[in-house]
Amino acid sequence: MNDSLDSMLEKMHLLEKDILRELQKKEVEFFYEVRRGKVRFTEEARARHKLLVKKFAAYIRDSRFMILLTTPVIWSCIIPIALMDLFMTIYQAVCFPIYGIPKVKRGDYIRLDRRHLAYLNWAEKFNCEYCGYANGVIACATEIAARTEQYWCPIKHALRMKSMHSRYRHFFDYGDAEHYRQQIETVRRSFEDIDQAEAKAPASPAST
Repeated sequence: MNDSLDSMLEKMHLLEKDILRELQKKEVEFFYEVRRGKVRFTEEARARHKLLVKKFAAYIRDSRFMILLTTPVIWSCIIPIALMDLFMTIYQAVCFPIYGIPKVKRGDYIRLDRRHLAYLNWAEKFNCEYCGYANGVIACATEIAARTEQYWCPIKHALRMKSMHSRYRHFFDYGDAEHYRQQIETVRRSFEDIDQAEAKAPASPAST
């Protein structure tokens, strides 16, 4: 393993935690809190939000014609996304217990909470929930694929990548044949960090 790369990836993980802490401070700034998986704004904040709602007629009127024309194309993507959601759920339910891979918790990635924003009209809420679902499914599928790759082919790429998934730091260096043959069985079962993180983390609230 490349110790320098592992160190940088660990720093990225710590930075992600720092970003999460900063985002949690926004609860105070924007007068809401999350309790038992539900978002609750203060009555004063909700009243202010309702004053900023854009009526549906105005929302349509102010939208460009080409935006409205391409809306059916965007929404047609719900079919492959929903199928991906179904198939990845079946796949990990069937295969991960056999491989000894911890299952990815779907609810950790799919969050449907934007409908609680009173300053959005019904169309904006609908679009926002669709985006949350679609991106959540893709993120969940990426994590399922990452854990699968760790089991079947945990080897880093020689060519430059735009981004790396969460399991990449556990992979063997490209061309490191000796360690691959000696430690492949160990690495393909090295998911202790996931088990430890889940043991420390509080129970995930259900998506609402």
